[in-house]
Amino acid sequence: MAEFVVIRLAVEAGQPASWIIVDDRGTRRSQPSSGDLAAAAAEVQGRPVIVLVPATETLTTTVSIPVRGGARLQAALPFALEEQMAEDIETLHFAAGDQRESGLRPVAVVARSKVDAWLEELAAAGIQPWKLVPENYGLARVSGTLSILVDGDNVMFNDGADIEFVMQGVNPSDTLVAAGLLNERTDGIDEEVAGHLVVYCDAADEERFSHDWIALRHELNSVDISLLPDGALPRLAVTVASGAGVNLLQGRYGPKADYGSWLRPWRTAAALLLALLVVGFAAKGVDLYRLGNEEATLRDQFTNEYATFQPGANREVLDPVNAVTSIKRSLGAATAPQVFLPSLRELSAAIAANSGAVVEAISYRAGVVDVRITAPDVATLDSIQKAVSASGQFQASIQSTDQVADKINSRIQIREAGS
Repeated sequence: MAEFVVIRLAVEAGQPASWIIVDDRGTRRSQPSSGDLAAAAAEVQGRPVIVLVPATETLTTTVSIPVRGGARLQAALPFALEEQMAEDIETLHFAAGDQRESGLRPVAVVARSKVDAWLEELAAAGIQPWKLVPENYGLARVSGTLSILVDGDNVMFNDGADIEFVMQGVNPSDTLVAAGLLNERTDGIDEEVAGHLVVYCDAADEERFSHDWIALRHELNSVDISLLPDGALPRLAVTVASGAGVNLLQGRYGPKADYGSWLRPWRTAAALLLALLVVGFAAKGVDLYRLGNEEATLRDQFTNEYATFQPGANREVLDPVNAVTSIKRSLGAATAPQVFLPSLRELSAAIAANSGAVVEAISYRAGVVDVRITAPDVATLDSIQKAVSASGQFQASIQSTDQVADKINSRIQIREAGS
């Protein structure tokens, strides 16, 4: 549950403001107070501040515009409402709320000079507002119900749907005429909207407009009057605290992202990470430099040695391995991997481990060793074949087996593994 300080500014700068503490469930947490803004600032104590600005200084309307939001919506609003404005749109500030079920979007329009003056007045008192909302949005919209709030000389009205405005120096019934719901000529209300009216006012205004209430009860299905013993502020405050209304702090007056404060807690970690990266790259650079020097030294040594074998050859050797192979071939040295003698060592160990097996003949050709073996049974042959292959250097395979008396004659082929 969140608590808010709702401050209502006076129409004229320097006049007393009023404030109250409420929560987001629509519950009052304090009695309404009034005085200068410095006294209101003392009540903030870390709570978000919602500031109600005079409804007579703002225009509240709706607009149908096919833009979702953000900077594009801010740019489109002045042109969508330009024909309704009597002032130069360059001097006005436009703010929009969330799109309603009807498809229309509520919009508040106010002179930039007024917003600047309000913010300066609040800043002078040390107040940073979370929201700046026209006060007539504090009159709750109830579907299918007409609502009126009388506050001194001002009469706030909404039809529970998309019409909401404030008028000065008029009777409550005049707001229904202005909304197009009451026909002045016949003094009758449109049958389609004849319904329920809720009026909020103090006892004095109930008495002052008593004849108006009687007339409206003849035109509407019902008229309920709810008295405001503590004035209009508590009623307006609980509505805006629940999220109703258009926040004027958008666009040029919107909150600025403080990236510095977001990154400040990570400053030490970022510095350590940067230092680690610098040290890592420096170490890699040193290793690369060292290995380059070692390669150059080894290349020079090889070139010098190579020159002793090939005095007339090019001093620069691009492929040392190929050069050594070429020298070995020219000297008649074998360049193929040794198979015969190492394979015989593996075969000898396998025969020694399997008693009863006798090597009858061995031949070697093109890297392949053929062995003829006499063994007491097939299991002994299989054991010899697995023993030769176990080292992973050679691959032994049984090529043939013949039964001769009580012995098994077999031919086993041995070659280098992977060949």
